[in-house]
Amino acid sequence: MSAEQNETLLDGARVLVVEDEAAISMLLEDMLLDFGCTVVGPAARLATALEMARTETFEVAILDVNVAGEPIYPVAEAITERNLPIVFSTGYGGAGIREPFRDRLVVQKPFSQADLKRTLIAALAAARK
Repeated sequence: MSAEQNETLLDGARVLVVEDEAAISMLLEDMLLDFGCTVVGPAARLATALEMARTETFEVAILDVNVAGEPIYPVAEAITERNLPIVFSTGYGGAGIREPFRDRLVVQKPFSQADLKRTLIAALAAARK
């Protein structure tokens, strides 16, 4: 895919957001809207996120690794069962991701709008191959 085609991957893309910190959640929503995405959620609790992961329509998910003190992995498993891409959001970098999810893309907090955009495009492009 060309760089121009990659840019259009975000236009209208539905993105599930799971983030328990309100300020980060709002920042993510603003960035996603700037990219032309539709925000699904956000979910701030694991139970809500798990339900959304199983029932909502979305193309990619951004998952905070630790949601209100609970690890996000049950949600990641539900999304993996649907063969949808995941981007983990964490302050610990890729080393903080458990197996079998270490091969997933990570955006490290604090992240820039450019970092988030590049990571989302990579996740969507890889999923379409």
